[in-house]
Amino acid sequence: MKFIEIKDCSKIYRNGVTALANVTLSIAKGEFVFIIGTTAAGKSTLAKMLYREEKPTSGEVIVGGVNVGKLKNRKVYKLRRRIGIVFQDFKLLPKLTVFENVAFGLEAIGLKKEEIKPKVITALERVGLKEKVRCFPHELSGGEQQRVSIARAIVNEPKLIVCDEPTGDLDPKTSKEIMNVIKNINDEMGTTVIVVTHDSAIVNSLRKRVIVIENGTVVRDYLKGSYKLNENN
Repeated sequence: MKFIEIKDCSKIYRNGVTALANVTLSIAKGEFVFIIGTTAAGKSTLAKMLYREEKPTSGEVIVGGVNVGKLKNRKVYKLRRRIGIVFQDFKLLPKLTVFENVAFGLEAIGLKKEEIKPKVITALERVGLKEKVRCFPHELSGGEQQRVSIARAIVNEPKLIVCDEPTGDLDPKTSKEIMNVIKNINDEMGTTVIVVTHDSAIVNSLRKRVIVIENGTVVRDYLKGSYKLNENN
């Protein structure tokens, strides 16, 4: 069952740079997909279109039946409630505790405290950080901060998680641990996962579907387990 459909999608920025050119692909519900490519290939632009950080210049981006590019600005927040986003630089609020960082989005949509607490605890349990609820971001390692970011992304049980270079600031051992957390979420929750990455070790170890983007176009689309990324790619 198709969950994401990108149809003949192009993105041309105001400075004339073409980030994407006539991209067409589909991703099934519950699938785990890597999007790889060199710097400025267009992979992050593609990811941003899924949660309407960017809009296509032409074509369609459909997520869960919603034409994202056609959404009015005042309705974008409804889309983002259904999508978890994990960034390279964590984007945690430094003056809030781990619990408060994860709870922040739930508070913003008006959930009551008695509803928020069990959701936050469950999310932190999934990423292995239940014992860190009272810590502040500066008291955590980089890997722990990224786990908090993942907990924040899944606390509302989204149908889609978009991870943009989630291990870019982490060492190889920690990167592997973080990707195992994300893989387990995909396995246990059935969440559709899209990971934008340069990390060849991760791509090769997990052996999921790999979409290769070069110069704004999809040049290869490998099914699960059929592609091995060279260290020089």
